[in-house]
Amino acid sequence: MSERKIAVVAIGGNSLIKDKSHQTVEDQYQAAKETTRHIADMIETGWDVAIGHGNGPQVGFILRRSEIAHKVEGMHEIPLEVCGADTQGAIGYALQQNLQNELHRRGIRKPVATVITQVLVDKEDPAFKNPTKPIGGFMDETEAEKRTADLGWNVVEDAGRGWRRVVPSPLPKEVVELESVKTLIDNGGVVITVGGGGIPVIDNGDGEYVGTAAVIDKDYACSLLASKINADLLLISTAVEKVALNFGKPNQEWIDRMTLSEAQGYLAEGTHFAKGSMAPKIQAILWFLEAGGKRALITDPKNIGRALKGETGTWIVPD
Repeated sequence: MSERKIAVVAIGGNSLIKDKSHQTVEDQYQAAKETTRHIADMIETGWDVAIGHGNGPQVGFILRRSEIAHKVEGMHEIPLEVCGADTQGAIGYALQQNLQNELHRRGIRKPVATVITQVLVDKEDPAFKNPTKPIGGFMDETEAEKRTADLGWNVVEDAGRGWRRVVPSPLPKEVVELESVKTLIDNGGVVITVGGGGIPVIDNGDGEYVGTAAVIDKDYACSLLASKINADLLLISTAVEKVALNFGKPNQEWIDRMTLSEAQGYLAEGTHFAKGSMAPKIQAILWFLEAGGKRALITDPKNIGRALKGETGTWIVPD
């Protein structure tokens, strides 16, 4: 019997929404189908897998529908953390069914389950005093002022396009459903978990959880999960085949392999990795390796199989 290998695979928005003209539920289902084919390749070669995913656009769609239904029909609006739960269910369903079907086609008997996952954040996290993550649609100044007064929203003016709500992005501290996730993986299952970074909850002081209006970085949550389940690999699937230094500049340089200390140095320089895209992915990997993780990989969905064979992708490994 070969030794078990456990991977946490964090899939980005491009794994679900290809472009602006392919955003319907059916389009997302077809994109998920393609992504799960690559994950099935991993499973076929012996990996046990936990899958995390982004949910930014999907939460945006729910909030927009909610705002329209409120304006037109006076219906109640949906709290942000409930939007997160809704997307975990819907995206989980698309990934789970596609992966079940793909494994069935290959004659692989392996259960697949989605766990609606809460992630504990610290209510004293500095992010709560400095909300920066824009969510939802644009508002005019009058509506923005009303939302601030009635609901306590934080709003910012967005480059002349109108006003938007901003929420905190605190760091993940604990995966609440960790034991359930572990049990499923230990029994040979594939688990879809920490969707959208997890539903952010705080401890109310009595050991009880309360949902909070925040957004957790999905790569940070996958990094925490990978550490807690002692994963052999953290794989971040994104829009690019490899990581580049000086990305988008004339002296751009693709990287095949970095050590932990090299990656720390490049991140500290602050010029190589964009703050809103690659920097958090590198940071997530650094935390995983610093906590004793064995290795990490960044590549795009279609190149996962080749990257695992060492043919492409960017590997980041301990010193």
